[in-house]
Amino acid sequence: MKDLEEKAQRFLPLTESTYYILISLVEPGHGYGIMQNVAAVSGDRVRLGPGTLYGALTNMLRQGLIERAGERALEGERRKVYALTGLGRAVVLLECERLEALSRIGRKAAARLAAGEKES
Repeated sequence: MKDLEEKAQRFLPLTESTYYILISLVEPGHGYGIMQNVAAVSGDRVRLGPGTLYGALTNMLRQGLIERAGERALEGERRKVYALTGLGRAVVLLECERLEALSRIGRKAAARLAAGEKES
């Protein structure tokens, strides 16, 4: 496990797009579904075009973060399904911990700033 965590650490910090793609694959999914999920969970702040998404998926496949998990027939078309690998899951968990730590530190700083504004 320690070896996997050390490997995963090398991918951090993630770009926002990569983060959203990976968390979209907590459940295996296909490209169009990933694009829809990223838009939904980001409140439409991040919208991925097909070229960006499939380029990212190709890189993540090469890096061993995701794997092909078969195909799914949808509306008469066969869609490739992707899933997180063990390494991909480790990367998501480490990134979540990192972001939580940043958020905690930021909230403390914001509280101090707000307290300072009230004193002025």
